[in-house]
Amino acid sequence: MKTRKNLVFWCSLLGLTLVLTLFSDVLATHPVNEMDLDAVYAPPGEGHLLGTDHLGRDVFSRLLQGGKVTLTVAGLSVALSFAIGVIYGGISGYVGGWTDSVMMRILEALISIPSLIFVLAFQAIMQGGMWGMTVIIGMTGWFTTARIVRSEFIRLKDAEYVKMAKMFGTPAWKIITGHLLRNSMAPLFVVTIYNLAGAVFIEVSLSFLGIGIPPSVPSWGNMLYNAQNDILIGAWWIGLFPGMLIFLTILSINFIGEAMKDSGRGRFHA
Repeated sequence: MKTRKNLVFWCSLLGLTLVLTLFSDVLATHPVNEMDLDAVYAPPGEGHLLGTDHLGRDVFSRLLQGGKVTLTVAGLSVALSFAIGVIYGGISGYVGGWTDSVMMRILEALISIPSLIFVLAFQAIMQGGMWGMTVIIGMTGWFTTARIVRSEFIRLKDAEYVKMAKMFGTPAWKIITGHLLRNSMAPLFVVTIYNLAGAVFIEVSLSFLGIGIPPSVPSWGNMLYNAQNDILIGAWWIGLFPGMLIFLTILSINFIGEAMKDSGRGRFHA
């Protein structure tokens, strides 16, 4: 009961964030790049709900639009990494033998290399941008998914219903999608939730370092990057609000993952 209440609370909090960012174009009180030079560094108030930045841009509007960019990049990159991980791990686990050995040695070699090196290498090639960041995070976030898919396929392919399906001549793709993958979704869902939190963190971190989303595109990471000097002159609101939303979003996603893992404990192997 407690796990279910926690899950409902954190899902509601995350859902509220998603709704606010999804409808950012409607809820924004000002154009995100509109500069009001008469209201530079205006504190939160009636004219600007969460204040303005060093160019007089409305923080509330940029916060919503920035969340839309950050969460879109995170969501699409996780979908990409999920697809790559399922295909790679599925082939390795289903085929087995020397194919599995070779693919796992390659995967272990990739895992041993710090992910930051991959990210910086792809960043140098793709030159950032919203879609570039999506591909970069997606191409470097599929390792855990592949390992889980492989282990689940190995565990399930010796089940009686799979053997019966093979005996009756069921095509391999139907066995993989209808039996193996479907019965692997519980642990895959949990790891995908965690990957989403990691993707948000990576996007924010790279943009905060100035090597992620271009500064001209509002994102939560870019807002923190631009707020570094503003905090020193007392404009605390510019960095506080995106920082709070980043913290609550990642916290919500992680707690949802924990709640899902606890609710499924004993029914699947994560």
